Amino acid sequence: MPLWIDAPLWPRHGTVFAHLVSDVSLEELHAGAERAGLHPRSFHGDHYDVAQERYDDAVRAGATPTTGAHVVRLLTASGLRLRKRRGDRPVARVRDVAAPGGGLMDVDLLLSPVPLDRGRVVAVAVLVRDDDGRVLLVHTPGRSAWGLPGGGLEDGETPADGAVRELREETGLSLDPASLAAVGYERLTGRPGPDGAVGRFGTGAVLLQVLAGSVAAGDPAPQAGDVDEARWVTPAELGDLCGGEFWWPLVVALVDA
Repeated sequence: MPLWIDAPLWPRHGTVFAHLVSDVSLEELHAGAERAGLHPRSFHGDHYDVAQERYDDAVRAGATPTTGAHVVRLLTASGLRLRKRRGDRPVARVRDVAAPGGGLMDVDLLLSPVPLDRGRVVAVAVLVRDDDGRVLLVHTPGRSAWGLPGGGLEDGETPADGAVRELREETGLSLDPASLAAVGYERLTGRPGPDGAVGRFGTGAVLLQVLAGSVAAGDPAPQAGDVDEARWVTPAELGDLCGGEFWWPLVVALVDA
């Protein structure tokens, strides 16, 4: 059976919740959730939260009742289980992303106010907003794409220090490292591509820390050669420019928070 649901036992928001999962694919899971009328925001990376009031809808949509322990075993065996720490909220898993330098990556996107262990963090991105709610973006000509300011960490650098340096290089704007807060992260799990090539981060999992901060105002002006433009954008413009990027679901969750 592709869809399974455990008993609604988990208390939150004045009710109790069950977990709807697939042991086949996320595509099967999303299709079942749509049949059950579940809101997309109830998806948490490898499962949907189902309030007890919607439990029968999920069963009618094809979910087989089972236990919580069985749900965990199914997710683990299928490779769909998304690992998280206490305080993390999974947003999405994106497969077969092109890795820098070749190869492929599977990417887990998670919200979290809990800073990462520096030992596994290889890069940082910073979500900067101004007093009008606009978001700061930079354009990278090498990829011909817009994204958040950020990049790889240098030796001995903390994620906050790296974010401040990258922001200054890519936009000319400054932030106090103490004003930055951890808001999420990307887990990048590399593997060889069809041609056997492996990307810059190799195989296994590394982490990209996402931080957030704000500035009152400022006209961005790139100082680094790998960025040719920086601009403030509205939430609507943000979607137009970045809606197709693999990390987009994480930014949507952050902007809507």
